[in-house]
Amino acid sequence: MKVGNLVKITRASIGIPEGTLALVIEYVPARAESNPDLMYYIVQLVGLGHRPTRRYLPQDLEMVS
Repeated sequence: MKVGNLVKITRASIGIPEGTLALVIEYVPARAESNPDLMYYIVQLVGLGHRPTRRYLPQDLEMVS
C-alpha cells in the first residue's frame, strides 16, 4: 500500500464498522529500534460526516484500488 490508495477497513472499532472505505494519507514507519518491522497507516475515512483520520496497522486494511 502507498499514499493515495483506497482501502477497506477489515477490523471494526468503536464508531467505525468493518468494511468502511478510507484513503491512505500517510505512512508512518516504526520509531522503536526493538521492532523495526512495525508500521502503521494514517487514513481518512470515507462516508462519515466529519471525515476523521485514524491510524491502522497494515493487517487491518485491505487495498481496493
